[in-house]
Amino acid sequence: MLSRVAMVAARENLTAITWAHAVNSQDLLDQTLASDIDMIEADIVLGHLVDDPSGPEIPVMGHPPVNISDVSLKSFLTQILEYNRKNSEKTKGVKLDFKSTEVFDGSLAMLSDIWASMDYPVWLNADIIRGPVNNTGTTPVDSNSFLRGCKRFPQAVLSIGWTTRWGNDFTEGIYTDDQIALMSDSIRNNGIPSSSHPITFPVRAGIAAHSLPQLTTLMKAFNQTNTVSLTIWSSENDRVDVEKLRTLIFAVGIDKVYIDVPKDLLDQLDLGNPTSSAKHLSSFTLGCFILFFVCLYLGQSRSI
Repeated sequence: MLSRVAMVAARENLTAITWAHAVNSQDLLDQTLASDIDMIEADIVLGHLVDDPSGPEIPVMGHPPVNISDVSLKSFLTQILEYNRKNSEKTKGVKLDFKSTEVFDGSLAMLSDIWASMDYPVWLNADIIRGPVNNTGTTPVDSNSFLRGCKRFPQAVLSIGWTTRWGNDFTEGIYTDDQIALMSDSIRNNGIPSSSHPITFPVRAGIAAHSLPQLTTLMKAFNQTNTVSLTIWSSENDRVDVEKLRTLIFAVGIDKVYIDVPKDLLDQLDLGNPTSSAKHLSSFTLGCFILFFVCLYLGQSRSI
């Protein structure tokens, strides 16, 4: 049976998929599994469990600088797997956001052990390129290590983005041509086009709103080899030009844009009411949608 994520994709409106963001504790995981949320996003760091603070560092759920958690990555994945086994009519996908090269490398064996059983959408996410706006405070995950590691997991959605600096005081900033070129080079140099993995580019709403030419150029570069999409995200207090963001979303097409933003911004976007001037990116949209649906469908029945 197809997951709701695949069924929504079949209706050509990825913006309708719902998200739980930063599910980094047992309590939040329990709440999310009991909800109607489609996709569970969570962060992974090297750290300790609260009941074993002096033990060796292991992958745990948490967002830097926090590195102590009440749930390990192993437990997190196991609980979602068990939930989906018992609820085949309403399975949930998962997006794993790796915060360092070290925690990704330290999670590979665990992912390999469970991968064959994860017959639902699984996204592997990392910020692999240094990005806007003069962001020098966050170290990207090593692009080569991440993309090589991801190739071990058939049908995984590669969610690859840029480190960012933004907030309520920012009004200007774009994904620059150089940052787009570095992302393109990383994808090509690691053989991702020949792997046919679906790719989504997570972009920060306030910056993406000013980056329509750059982001559409990036998507066009890989639409012949991979299913490509954007995942637009935002922090609670980010300044966002709503009209420009709407223009981006409808220019790319709601069949190629996921939306993971706070509810107040989502309400302002009013995505169920496109303007009469909204257009899709180009004629390749339908073909990419078909390829995306096939990849998701195969993801429901894969075994390795």
